[in-house]
Amino acid sequence: MTSDKINFFNEDISFELENADMVQSWLLSVASEEKQEVRSLNYIFCSDEYLLNINKEYLNHDYYTDVISFPMSTEVIEGDIFISIDRVRENAHSNKATFDNELNRVMIHGLLHFLGYGDKTPEESTLMRTKENKYLDQFNL
Repeated sequence: MTSDKINFFNEDISFELENADMVQSWLLSVASEEKQEVRSLNYIFCSDEYLLNINKEYLNHDYYTDVISFPMSTEVIEGDIFISIDRVRENAHSNKATFDNELNRVMIHGLLHFLGYGDKTPEESTLMRTKENKYLDQFNL
């Protein structure tokens, strides 16, 4: 059963998310558990260079990153999450994780930002990682 609330797109790369229906259900269940409603959430998979350009243009950051979230509402979950597939591959290798596990981590990380979780301080980062691990464990059941 596909959801029209969560969509997956590509920019400048060829990438197809495996088990998209399962991922949609999982992300919706996380939002529900956090007592939030998903109105419209777009995941855009792209290259390092594409995301670097977004990082420079919109955030004035001149460095590579794996995920950037652009919320469009504070009332419900609505917005875009850009993910660099290049960075996910590299991080999976560096962290000795599978590509799928690293991709799921980045996807949930972006959603957690929409749910109000930050990662700017050590305390916020610890809570973010705890939430990521909790929800990754639920997906991997």
